[in-house]
Amino acid sequence: MTIAIERPLLLVGAGKMGGALLAGWLGKGLAPAMVQLRDPQPGEDVARLIAERGIALNTSIRDLARLTPGVVLLAVKPQLMEAVLPELQMLVAPETLFLSIAAGTSLQRLKELLGADVHAVRAMPNTPAAIGRGITVACANPLVTAAQKAMAGNLLAAVGDVDWVESEPLIDAVTAISGSGPAYVFYLVECLAASGEALGLEPELAMRLARATVSGSGEMLAQFADEAATLRKNVTSPGGTTAAALDVLMGEGGLSVLMRRATHAARDRARELGS
Repeated sequence: MTIAIERPLLLVGAGKMGGALLAGWLGKGLAPAMVQLRDPQPGEDVARLIAERGIALNTSIRDLARLTPGVVLLAVKPQLMEAVLPELQMLVAPETLFLSIAAGTSLQRLKELLGADVHAVRAMPNTPAAIGRGITVACANPLVTAAQKAMAGNLLAAVGDVDWVESEPLIDAVTAISGSGPAYVFYLVECLAASGEALGLEPELAMRLARATVSGSGEMLAQFADEAATLRKNVTSPGGTTAAALDVLMGEGGLSVLMRRATHAARDRARELGS
């Protein structure tokens, strides 16, 4: 898939996720001349891209308004939206789609900060976007046209899979599962490595085993059509070592219960951020 757009794209925020998206777009053939970037202090990787590809940085809002961007992608931290969005109001136009990836910032809040006429999509990607293996779920407000929705989908697909939901509250659930989910997996690696040390392994070996086990298992999930439960059962011999461990993980108060509590806490926090 090659990304080609007719109007300039404005990326607001050049942190980890904004940088991952920018790299993904350029990797899919988006012309650097079609990109405008606003960030008072871009991250090191993005600053390198700016210098290497000649991307325009911090053009005035008045000049940007004259360009009429086709997309304004909001990749700033949720707590900065209140300060950043009001100055972007003059960019609101029927031809301009505002695509937000800020956790907890609702479509209603975008409307309040940008105006009733804003064409807006709220999306939740995740950090594997940095290697093109992300997954994003998005929701559009009623003003978004079919062409704008397709354009948003193409931009998000540059860094992984894309799904859409009609009900915006589901985005908070998505945040709890896939948005925050990579952190749960990384913590699993930490815990598995620490358990290896407790069993007598050298720290370096324990971490190497934990990382390879989780990344290899993830690749099996990506490549095999089998359900996760089937892959689990394939590893588990009756009465064996894996079964002994799963008796603990799947027992009363085990991993299923903890994961449900954790994801509910994340979902509730996303709702608080949007209130």
